[in-house]
Amino acid sequence: MTDLNIHRQTQVNQDDLFLQDIFAGWSAVGQKTLPCKYFYDEKGSQLFDQICQTPEYYHTRTELAILARALPEVAQYIGPHADILEFGSGAGIKIRKLIEALSSPRTYIPIDISEEILLASSAQLAQQYPELAVFPVVADYLSPIQLPEQFSHQSEHKKLVFFPGSTISNFEPQAAIHFIKHIRALLGEGDALLIGVDLVKPAERILAAYNDAQGVTAAFNMNLLQRIQNTYQTDLDLDTFCHRAIYNVERSRIEMHLISTVQQDIQIEGRRFAFAEQESIHTENSYKYSLESFQLLARNGGFDCTHCYTDAQQLFSVHYLTAN
Repeated sequence: MTDLNIHRQTQVNQDDLFLQDIFAGWSAVGQKTLPCKYFYDEKGSQLFDQICQTPEYYHTRTELAILARALPEVAQYIGPHADILEFGSGAGIKIRKLIEALSSPRTYIPIDISEEILLASSAQLAQQYPELAVFPVVADYLSPIQLPEQFSHQSEHKKLVFFPGSTISNFEPQAAIHFIKHIRALLGEGDALLIGVDLVKPAERILAAYNDAQGVTAAFNMNLLQRIQNTYQTDLDLDTFCHRAIYNVERSRIEMHLISTVQQDIQIEGRRFAFAEQESIHTENSYKYSLESFQLLARNGGFDCTHCYTDAQQLFSVHYLTAN
């Protein structure tokens, strides 16, 4: 493996953090929850890659097609020798398109909570693009992060934050504004954010993407419970849960749930949790925006909406935002 300058900022054991979040989410009054960031262990990441290949999941192929058209223009906006930061980089598929479009980018800083996947993809990128300095950061990007000096110091070169895949849709709207403001604080005036955003569309099209016929999304959601079963002392029975995705029209969001099909008590590491029949664990939201509503959010976060790219059916959008 190529030598990498690795920054590890996740000081607390991830299994301990996950257990804390299970206890907090399953003790909540009313709706039980599990944070969606725990989807992406090794198996979860593999399942997500499979989701992206399903006929119903338009997001990835549509965004890649938009990027193919948009990136030559984006490269003109950014100029040569840019410093790139990517939140939730995962397997690093889309970043290759960006690196190849830009003129001699200087540095790439991928941030991901999954160390194994991050380091494997970073090593591949460092080998594939030897002129690019790669500085992987193992961290939960929702927590405070000390960035490598190569991105945080003052430079005459532009900085670009890359946040594809409509991950911003997983945030509650106020939290999304807060996160956009956090990104703005990392940048100087004129630096940029390139972000993918899923759009409002007929409910049937959205629901199909989260209830694919092959059942891959169901397996992805259920893998959260598999991860609990594999990691902790528990009597959790996966056969007593099922996947459900619903579209909340009033809030313009998909909600992913794990449904207890029976009344049961589940013990995890000595703590016991009661489930009623049909009670759910809320695992993820995915908000759908209009172009106008997302651009308003971006302006509230400190960015000017320089350009917006979308597909002919207006399924998905990519926004080039400039820090003001």
